[in-house]
Amino acid sequence: MNKAHALVVDDEADILDLLKITLARMDVQATTAMIVAEAKTALQARRFDLCLTDMNLPDGSGIDLVPFIAKHHPNLPVAMVTAHDSIESAVAAMKAGAFDFFSKPVDLQLLRRLVGSALKLRTQVRTQGTAAEARTESGTRLLDDSSKVEEIRRLIVKLTRNQAPVFITGESGTGKELEARLIHAQGPRAEGNFVAVNCGAIPQKLVESELFGHKKGSFTGAVADKEGLFQAAESGTLFLNEVADLLLPAQVKLLRAIQEKSVRPVGAQQELAVDVRIISASHRDLNEEAFPSNVRKLENVLERAAPRSATASSPTPMTSICRRPRPRSRLGHARSPRSPWRTTWRKIERHAILKALDDTRWNRTAAAKKLGMTLRALHYTSLM
Repeated sequence: MNKAHALVVDDEADILDLLKITLARMDVQATTAMIVAEAKTALQARRFDLCLTDMNLPDGSGIDLVPFIAKHHPNLPVAMVTAHDSIESAVAAMKAGAFDFFSKPVDLQLLRRLVGSALKLRTQVRTQGTAAEARTESGTRLLDDSSKVEEIRRLIVKLTRNQAPVFITGESGTGKELEARLIHAQGPRAEGNFVAVNCGAIPQKLVESELFGHKKGSFTGAVADKEGLFQAAESGTLFLNEVADLLLPAQVKLLRAIQEKSVRPVGAQQELAVDVRIISASHRDLNEEAFPSNVRKLENVLERAAPRSATASSPTPMTSICRRPRPRSRLGHARSPRSPWRTTWRKIERHAILKALDDTRWNRTAAAKKLGMTLRALHYTSLM
């Protein structure tokens, strides 16, 4: 097989050098670009096996490259480099079609794993159109030829092209685990383990131990170190069936594990990096349940509502919580200091910050990370 070739796009020369050296040690040749236009020119000039691009570039966003690559080079996986404290950017990149993401400062171990997964796509048989003949390791496949099932097949093929977490919803017995196995079997993690667990069957007191593992003596009955399901699924796929049955505290810890790509076994002092794709499922319609105290869900709702509010009758669009207040709105309207919205959101902000501080025993750094904001922003907001 010919030597792999990667396109690396970043406007920081030091980052380009670091990535180029790291790729060279993996026997991957690298072509570099510092702006979107230069990257597009390189893509038109030759064939690449992988693209690594920064989110923020002088002439646009790295996300702009994703639809361009999807149109002209549909088999080329794109990984996005995002800011460490910006999970929203990572989500936006994955929704746009990115294969995966990693944050600055660059974790070279995670980068090598990402590159390895992306390059495995070169050796796979790429199925175009439908995946009617695709099988799991047990030989199972989707047999129905209806238009709905055909649509599911196409979606499965699309999902195998990236590493984004997947949520499958449907009534019991409709084949959610089968679909998860097909996504795993057709993707670059096919050689890794497919670990399935029914979250509703795990005793609530043992959820953290089952998912993340535990150290000997960490609680009564922990007579030896135990590997968690995340570790068991290393380099493969972890299927969390009936994930909605987890209690909220367990969901918070699961979310952190997905965001940070690391887990902390019960009783351990340090987190362990994990390379796992998460596929979850539930028979419940989670869109009909924005459960109480979900600050991220509320923040997302407010962010979507802000531009709508600005274009309607209100001259003072709503701000998102847990963010530093801006002196002007997104459309340039000065916000009135007497706005009832600001008073309400400040109360919400203060409540969220106090709760995070209580949860972290007033460790401001940990609280800021829990809220998805910088330490400086936390300090500024707490003074308002």
